[in-house]
Amino acid sequence: MPSPVTGPPARPLAIAHRGGALLAAENTAAAFARSAALGADWVETDLRLSADGALVCLHDDDLLRLAGDPRRVAETDLATLKRLVPSLMTLAQAIAASAPLGLLLDVKLADPKILPDVLAALGEGGAKGRAVLGLRDLATVAAARVLDPDIAILGLLPDPDGAGDARAAGADWLRLWQGQASRQRIAAAQAAGLQAAVMVGQPRTVPQAGYPPFGVGAIDAQGIARVLALGPDAVMLDDPRLLLDARPVTGLSSS
Repeated sequence: MPSPVTGPPARPLAIAHRGGALLAAENTAAAFARSAALGADWVETDLRLSADGALVCLHDDDLLRLAGDPRRVAETDLATLKRLVPSLMTLAQAIAASAPLGLLLDVKLADPKILPDVLAALGEGGAKGRAVLGLRDLATVAAARVLDPDIAILGLLPDPDGAGDARAAGADWLRLWQGQASRQRIAAAQAAGLQAAVMVGQPRTVPQAGYPPFGVGAIDAQGIARVLALGPDAVMLDDPRLLLDARPVTGLSSS
């Protein structure tokens, strides 16, 4: 399989957010499998650290929404997390379940100390060539680039106009929220040597002005058409079918 992160895609890549959160329980092997069967190019999953140092695929920093338990992930051991969320995957399990798709890891901790363990797991799983690290600040991007000159990095950065800084730090991709995305910003990212991924929906639980009236990861057919018109290299969404049904077929996907 060609690397999903080498060169500009022939058409916008479909990235299944939280593995495909509208297809099955979020961040689970079932969601990965469903997204793969439908034709998604990448799956995205969140990454946190348990109290006993396990890399686990959980979005929230606590267990309240998923398990009705207020304990924080970082203060809970892996065995307890597995008991409370039976479908929970570790990073090693996510690597296996995602093959052969691209695997985008939203590393929730802006701390370079987590990177060696993440990179080691990707190496052990033979997944470095199809993995993308989603990192949340420039310092962590730069640290990852020093640790591994070849790993693909997506900047999950707060400044939508920071393409130059992201590229200088070592990023290959830049995430733009749908409400931030424009032809100009996508073109600026591409001119800086980055590929641009649009994340659909609202970035926060409380709706923000200028964003579409959907929660994170959600969009409708009209919204997808507007996003595609901006010329992104990839789109992240909970149901990849919306993009797969709408995107133009201009050749083989890079994945």
